[in-house]
Amino acid sequence: MKRTTIKLSDDLAARVLHESERRGMTMSEWTREAIEAHLPGNSQRRLLAAGAGHSGEGGISERIHEILDRE
Repeated sequence: MKRTTIKLSDDLAARVLHESERRGMTMSEWTREAIEAHLPGNSQRRLLAAGAGHSGEGGISERIHEILDRE
């Protein structure tokens, strides 16, 4: 594996850290997955993630403003 350095704004770095921790991943793992998901020729990987956020509740998209207001 090749080590690469990238520069992120403080806000973006904090968001990446938060999301990687939420998923139980390292920042490196999360960053690799995010980059790979956006590269051409990777449609199979995107399909594997389809439905990953399925809550089992119906109608969320119709009630999104109501839900966000409660948060």
